[in-house]
Amino acid sequence: MNQAIDIKVPDIGDFKDVPVIELFVKVGDLVNPEDPLVSLESDKATMEVPAPHGGVVRQIHVKLGDAVSEGSLLMQFEGMGAVVPADTAKPSVSAPPSPVNAPAGLAEIRIPDIGDFKDVPVIEIFVKVGDTVKAEDPLVSLESDKATMDVPAPLGGVVREIRVKLGDTVSEGSIIMALATNDAPATATAPAAPALLAAPAPAAPAVTSPSGVDEAAFRLAYAGPAVRKLARESGVDLGKVRGSGAHGRILRADVEAFASTGGQTAAVPATKPASAPAGGGTGLDLLPWPKVDFAKFGPVERKELSRIKKISGANLHRNWVVIPHVTTHDEADITDLEQFRVQMNKELEKSGVKISMLPFMMKAAVATLKAFPEFNASLDGDSLVLKQYYHIGFAADTPNGLMVPVIRDVDRKTIPEIAREMGELARLAREGKLKPDQMSGGTFTISSLGGIGGVHFTPIINAPEVAIMGVCKSFWRQHSSDGKTWASRLTLPLSLSWDHRVIDGAAAARFNVYFANLLADMRRVLF
Repeated sequence: MNQAIDIKVPDIGDFKDVPVIELFVKVGDLVNPEDPLVSLESDKATMEVPAPHGGVVRQIHVKLGDAVSEGSLLMQFEGMGAVVPADTAKPSVSAPPSPVNAPAGLAEIRIPDIGDFKDVPVIEIFVKVGDTVKAEDPLVSLESDKATMDVPAPLGGVVREIRVKLGDTVSEGSIIMALATNDAPATATAPAAPALLAAPAPAAPAVTSPSGVDEAAFRLAYAGPAVRKLARESGVDLGKVRGSGAHGRILRADVEAFASTGGQTAAVPATKPASAPAGGGTGLDLLPWPKVDFAKFGPVERKELSRIKKISGANLHRNWVVIPHVTTHDEADITDLEQFRVQMNKELEKSGVKISMLPFMMKAAVATLKAFPEFNASLDGDSLVLKQYYHIGFAADTPNGLMVPVIRDVDRKTIPEIAREMGELARLAREGKLKPDQMSGGTFTISSLGGIGGVHFTPIINAPEVAIMGVCKSFWRQHSSDGKTWASRLTLPLSLSWDHRVIDGAAAARFNVYFANLLADMRRVLF
């Protein structure tokens, strides 16, 4: 009986926990040395792991989506072939999907990593066909419900084709245009990749070969070496194949389907709008919104809502309808804290940092979240995800609408550090320059009306969080601890909204009391 041989992931550099995106073999297959076994894709590169031995596949220990690192067991062979020398048994690597680059020819420009945002509308196109652009020149502008983002050119060239129009929605990997690179050097591309990345293949003229394959388009197609080899053997022009893998990656099945249909690709069915609200809610059978001719009652002026207000309005409506909100009100005595804040600002006057009450509230919030961990959580189906990190969002008022920047790891930062970062994020929010990762990952939000006014209000929970703290303008109130001696105390109104699916009234009341006591004596937090 032939000996079973373990096939493991070889040295792939500094990459760890890389997902398996394609399996090229199945149990019972006979493989030769160097035949591709699996394909891995990190955030920087696609890597195919070749067989170091010839043999028959007896067991496969991974499935699509599994994360592997150097030394992870992939499969077992019944050995019967030669061994590939260790120095050649390296994964073959192809370039990442965004941006696609070639030293010459035609380069398809794709949307880079924009965080968790999907189906983001194009609100501005800065170039037209025939324009010459340099690396880092803005190409299009996108606007999500939270931010406006410019997509820069990853390399220089001439715009040959624009594949989006105003109002189109795009996601990471979407192709937006094609550039003639005119021998632009590879170093003009976006971020430097690890040494493991292979350099682009030598350029070929953008002409059609005798086989009917556009060599320039073939080279720029997003596919791994094994798929390219299959395409060559099948006479398939990869430039015409629509990839069904992640970020539009062309898989073996895509090439086989293309070849079997004589080059006809299946039409993608139109996506219908969901009839039920996001977040698991059901449709509401409500009367239609009344249509009224307001002008017949008097003069009117029509003003369109900003796109951010339109989209954030839909999110707020979803959160309000889907989450069973309850709001608990309380008050905090911040007399001593306000004196301490004023003193800190005097000491920090030359540093340029000015501290508001909000950084203190963030530190108090972290301490309270540690005492009540169910408030630092999110619902995931029937499970509660309790987070071990403390990223606090704060509502920022901007000319375009409300935005929620996030201060990460508040538990590890000092009050001045929080104040400095908060000021910078607020500035970016007002300028519409916040990046997606600066508004994601929050575990709890504080919405402060500051010195504007109000006593209490009902803040809407920022899903997928389960609670939000609202604070209004502080005011002076006569207070007595014994009913005999009275003193004026600076009082801060608190309004805690919470998700009743996760939190009950007693826990919410205790949270508010704990939070208020910390603000009354910040020594419990700071020392």
